[in-house]
Formats: sequence, C-alpha cells, structure tokens
Amino acid sequence: MAQIFDRSSNALARMSLVLTGLIVIALGVTLDQLQRSPWVTRQGQRAEQPVPFSHKHHVQGLGLQCQYCHTSVEKSSYAGIPPTKTCINCHAQIWTNADLLEPVRDSWATGKSIVWTKVHDLPDYVYFNHEIHVNKGIGCSSCHGRVDEMPIMYQQNTLQMEWCLNCHRNPGKNLRPTSQIYNMAWTEPSELKPVWCASTPDKDGVPTAQSVNCTMQEPAAGGQLASLSGAPVGLHAQMVSDAGGPPMPVSAVYTKYTSQEALGKFLVAQYHIRTPRELSSCEVCHR
Repeated sequence: MAQIFDRSSNALARMSLVLTGLIVIALGVTLDQLQRSPWVTRQGQRAEQPVPFSHKHHVQGLGLQCQYCHTSVEKSSYAGIPPTKTCINCHAQIWTNADLLEPVRDSWATGKSIVWTKVHDLPDYVYFNHEIHVNKGIGCSSCHGRVDEMPIMYQQNTLQMEWCLNCHRNPGKNLRPTSQIYNMAWTEPSELKPVWCASTPDKDGVPTAQSVNCTMQEPAAGGQLASLSGAPVGLHAQMVSDAGGPPMPVSAVYTKYTSQEALGKFLVAQYHIRTPRELSSCEVCHR
C-alpha cells in the first residue's frame, strides 16, 4: 500500500510543534511585558486635570507641607483631596483673576466640588491604608516619587502587586525616621552623612514610632541626648536635637548608622513591622 504522507511530513510535524511552542512562549512574554507597561499601569503618564496644579510650585517653590492639603494622610486610610476652601485660602488674595483658576472660583461660588482625575488609582479590590504606612516610617517620595519636582503630577511607580511585595519582603530598605516622612530630599545614611538613633521603652496607647528619636547631628559626648519624652507634640515634629528642645528627665543612648541596611533593621524592630510570615491573611491588602 502506498504511503499517504511523504517522509518529510515527520520533519514538518516536528517543526510545527516547535513553532507552536515558540509562539506560545513569545505570546506569554509579550503579555507579561504588556501588563507591566505604562499602557496598563499608567506609570509616568500625566493625567488631564481641570486645573493644572503644580506640586513643584506649591511644595518646592512656596514650601507648603503635604499635610496642608492632604489633611487625613496620618489618620485615615486615604490621603484625601483638599476641598476648594483650601485653595481659596490663598487664591482669594492672589491670582484672583487668573483664567487657570476659573474652575476653582466657580466651585467656590456654586458649592460644587472640582472633579479631579485620580492619579494613583488602585483597583477596587485593593485596600491600601495611608495611615499605617506613614506612621511606620514610609516617606511620601518612596511611593509617589519626588512630588516636589513635578510640575504636573504623575504616577512614579507601577503600584502593581509585585511592587508592593518587593517592599514588604524587605521593608527596611525603605524605612526612615518618622521626622523625615515629608522630606522629599531624604537620602539613606552613609559614612559622610550618618544618622544617630535612640529608643525608649514603648508606652501603652502611644504609637511605637514615637519611641524612636533620630538626628543627623552628632549627639553630645558620651552618646547621650534627651529622649522623646519631651519632644515637640506630634508624630512628625522636627527632631529633638534639631529643634533644640528643653532638657528631659530620661536620657537615651544614641547609636550611629552609616547604611540603610543597618538603619532599616533597627527601625523594623522598633516600629514593630510585621514580617512576611506574619502577613498571612489576604485580607491585609484585599477586601
């Protein structure tokens, strides 16, 4: 009986299987890169806003602190968008006839909120709590980038799960003294720019972060400086030594840190940061 298929059919069959495998692999790699691309994550994209608000002008130029507009960032799960009154506090006196600010004046006159386009927009099933991150030593620039250098706000990072997990697997690399949370220019410790930190015993009802005091100025001889017991009121007040606070009854021994790794390990322990093994519930991040 004559052969139905030529001998070359075997080679063609093998080649087709190889090509199919390569196509599947290429398709997988393409989809993987696509879901990480700015087209999906919106990383680096500048959203169209009703008012071209410049963070660079207001933060770097005028010296406004983050909390002036984002009032709930330390005590709520969300940072909050400032009401029109926050804008009018200044713009009732300056730039009162600027065309760019017409939506602000119209909002103030009619009582209708300005509809801003959300830049850092997480999926509805993701629960991110601003309060816990800010009060555990994560600076604004760690997630949002150098906002003080952005004329138009954009998303600095991908905000994808792998980005969150990279931090939670080793949170120490991003921790800083809570007094430096809003310092956009904060840089990690080095031999040339060391950081001295001390801790006092935890107290019931007092956030663990308030038991840590850090300074960029070398403490007095013997490594003794006043502890946080007499620090200025507020979690993110200036450092005691920088503010020149009054003498305090309890002293603390300061330790010098010249690397982010060493400082991070200290802050992880003092801030009581949960380890990846302790984050066993999906409900920590997912609703």
